[in-house]
Amino acid sequence: MSHVITVHSDLSAGKINRNIYGHFSEHLGRCIYEGLWVGEDSAIPNTDGIRNDVLAALKKLGIPVLRWPGGCFADEYHWKDGIGPREGRKQMVNTHWGGVVENNHFGTHEFLRLCELLDCEPYISGNVGSGTVQEMSEWVEYMTFDGVSPMAKWREQNGRQQPWQLKYFGVGNENWGCGGNMRPEYYADLYRRYQTYVRNYGENKIYKIACGPNVDDYHWMETVMREAHPYMDAISLHYYTIPGEFWTQKGAATGFSNQEWFHTLKKALHMDELITRHSAIMDQYDPKKRIGLIVDEWGTWYDVEPGTNPGFLYQQNTIRDALVAGLTLHIFHEHNDRVVMANIAQLVNVLQSVVLTEGDKMLLTPTYHVFEMYKVFQDAERLVTHYSGEDYELDGEKIPQISASASRDATGKLHVSLCNLHHEHSGEVSIQLRGLNGTIASVQGRTLNANSMDAHNTFENPTALEPAVFENYELTGDVVRATLAPMSVTVLEIVEG
Repeated sequence: MSHVITVHSDLSAGKINRNIYGHFSEHLGRCIYEGLWVGEDSAIPNTDGIRNDVLAALKKLGIPVLRWPGGCFADEYHWKDGIGPREGRKQMVNTHWGGVVENNHFGTHEFLRLCELLDCEPYISGNVGSGTVQEMSEWVEYMTFDGVSPMAKWREQNGRQQPWQLKYFGVGNENWGCGGNMRPEYYADLYRRYQTYVRNYGENKIYKIACGPNVDDYHWMETVMREAHPYMDAISLHYYTIPGEFWTQKGAATGFSNQEWFHTLKKALHMDELITRHSAIMDQYDPKKRIGLIVDEWGTWYDVEPGTNPGFLYQQNTIRDALVAGLTLHIFHEHNDRVVMANIAQLVNVLQSVVLTEGDKMLLTPTYHVFEMYKVFQDAERLVTHYSGEDYELDGEKIPQISASASRDATGKLHVSLCNLHHEHSGEVSIQLRGLNGTIASVQGRTLNANSMDAHNTFENPTALEPAVFENYELTGDVVRATLAPMSVTVLEIVEG
């Protein structure tokens, strides 16, 4: 099959916001406890209670922003329970996720310390579902006020004299569902009220994020934008990719069929339609695109691994997930005029994780490797790119076989990322580079591919899937011809001379 990708290296389509490569960490299963937090007394090497192996892996990704504490957990989280001496903190039952008892040892100070260690921006979700206006207001004051006040004094008593810099704050989470089962009209009024008391202290300016729709709830988006758009900086969107037609038909993370492979990728491509239609609604109230769209929960969602707690949402991660990640990030690139942040769910041991842990062991998933390969796109200039080629067909249904994106980074290097979605066929790709400043001096690349649809890393074989040097290409003038393996994600670096 022949595929042509035209990259206009002299036509910028705007910056790809680095926050598109954000992550999400919820108090769910083994994401926080065991995955990130082991405590200062743990035999597992740690820094201030945060495990060092996971820290090192995440630092390599260059994570720009991290969302916490949820998710559904956010709207039952009362932040005052998670500060002060750990031995005196309240225990609580995590009613959303497995009914387990949490000791609140990982709270505001610990999360913000994690962000400092990762050198990333914190994104905190406030409690609208079961919390009060005063509680939310005092949390922001506790974290950001540099002056004399009860909250600032309390922060100092708990070991932090200087306030933190906090930019991103979500006023509620999934308030259409686990965050209160609200109507959009009711939430819009609550949002207007709560956000009033999310104040800016000193030079700290809060970027206020409203709870947006679930999947294709266009009525929610229209209502909240109509009633509250002057009071927000961004609005969220949640969409999870599942193989089945219905939410109950998630399927297994491994051992799946050709049809499940195909339908998972087709469902991932649906993200483009969702962003397009929600953006059109936003355009009615915000034609200058001041308000950002934040996809702060996305990724694959399958049945939990056999024998694990069904409330912990622990699933394996295969080459299929790597392709979902690559495809979805391409879609975010294409909508960089609206999409200013995205947060894949979730960071460790939950849903489409980049890291899995088991005791003192850790492994990197195929999704991790895509994020590592794609970090060259953070804050790069997106280049206008066109694709033509044959479709990937299965049982009478069609999707494009190849997905591509291209950018120019601050040093002038071009990067082209390529996903071959086909489970059997390689892809012969001709990359035509238009508008170059000179000739092509060099091409190099890396690729992630597998021999089976459910290939994955295990604790017994943690490096079964890793990126390898890509050499299956030839350069003729301003054209790069490459042969992409089936089920592969490839990134090329092109340097002009």
